[in-house]
Amino acid sequence: MRYLPLTDSDRAAMLSVIGAPDVDALFTDVAAEQYLKQPIEGLPAHASEMAVERHMRRLSSKNLAAGDAAFFCGAGAYRHHVPATVDHLIQRGEFLTAYTPYQPEIAQGTLQMLFEFQSQVARLYGCAVANASMYDGSTACWEAISMAGRVTKRNLAILHEGLHPHYVSTIRTMAKFTGDSIADRAPSLQADGGIGELIAEIEANEPSCVVVQYPDVLGRVYDLSPIAEAAHAKGALLIAVNTEPVALGALRSPGEMGADIVVGEGQSLGVGLQFGGPYLGLFAVRDPKHVRQMPGRLCGETVDAEGKRGFVLTLSTREQHIRREKATSNICTNSGLCALAFTIHLTLLGEAGLRALAAENHRLACVAADRLAKVPGVKVLNDSFFNEFTILLPTDARPVVRDLAHRNVLAGVSLGRLYPAEDQLSHGLVIAVTETASEEDIETLASALEESIR
Repeated sequence: MRYLPLTDSDRAAMLSVIGAPDVDALFTDVAAEQYLKQPIEGLPAHASEMAVERHMRRLSSKNLAAGDAAFFCGAGAYRHHVPATVDHLIQRGEFLTAYTPYQPEIAQGTLQMLFEFQSQVARLYGCAVANASMYDGSTACWEAISMAGRVTKRNLAILHEGLHPHYVSTIRTMAKFTGDSIADRAPSLQADGGIGELIAEIEANEPSCVVVQYPDVLGRVYDLSPIAEAAHAKGALLIAVNTEPVALGALRSPGEMGADIVVGEGQSLGVGLQFGGPYLGLFAVRDPKHVRQMPGRLCGETVDAEGKRGFVLTLSTREQHIRREKATSNICTNSGLCALAFTIHLTLLGEAGLRALAAENHRLACVAADRLAKVPGVKVLNDSFFNEFTILLPTDARPVVRDLAHRNVLAGVSLGRLYPAEDQLSHGLVIAVTETASEEDIETLASALEESIR
């Protein structure tokens, strides 16, 4: 039985008050051709709660969970070990139920946490200032492009070929409503990422910004300095996108190499895969002069009337307040709980722990790349990488991934899945190796792959 608390007389009484003859009258603005003429084909009639639960359990039993197999999927969302302390702390009532601070100075604990989070992100990214978080990496990326347009008064964004296609999709969706021009292209499968071609494109245009992922969607790592120089020579900003923050425990930060805005996904630290969300957008700027063009909130440290340390909301978003037309963003809140998980995890690691974690990720990835390169017919694309790299198979990677899943190996993300319209990429397979994969898992992957493509 469904829980339907309103009786026919209840509905009749409500309709009488608003002057509507029946429920259908509430939908007169819907065109007649939009109404269904018959039930949706294949959609079952309503069922009892127990029947639905049984059905959903049967469906869930078909899933192969990340923790139940040798796992090598990445491409923007990564499986890392999250210490039990993280979940224990974020489930405390005062954290779990906290929301955006509308009377911020009363919520000193929330403000302090966000201040610590901002400090960590700024240091990780090599920037001067970070905000109090955003929804996820892709929306943070769009907000950076929007900010670059405000700073430069231009509307052309040049996207490097290695930017994640889901990020590109988000950018294109938003650009439909702002009139921004977006220049992008699919990966070329060059080990050097076509950086020379990117610089030539910058020099031939007047862009507001150049967007480069670091490491990119194929795992390639670049020196951002020459790209920054080319962008700055044309009066443009360099936006660096990072989807794997653990990489910055081993690589130079984007800010050090001249990136003006650094954005990314914080999921790797403290936040599990969680079927795709919620995740955590990171956003930072290298030059403090750009602070007032940043989206989102900014928490600061101060002293009270008695000289005691305290925290304030230095910059608040305008979306829910006065002068909304002056808002820099349509993002009205922040991912506070995920930001707290990120901060707890990074605090537990400390600088030495993050560097050690990054070193182990890279070591295991090198073991995997060396082993997979020995599989007949397999070529490793990358000259450099952190914990993720691309291999080229002698056949379409999509059926291989499905076959390996039946062998209890989640083998990575096929480029054919990310770029279904690009036939030349169909043989590519992106492999991510984190500390959660053992050398035995790597051998299992290599052996299963060898059998699958034999």
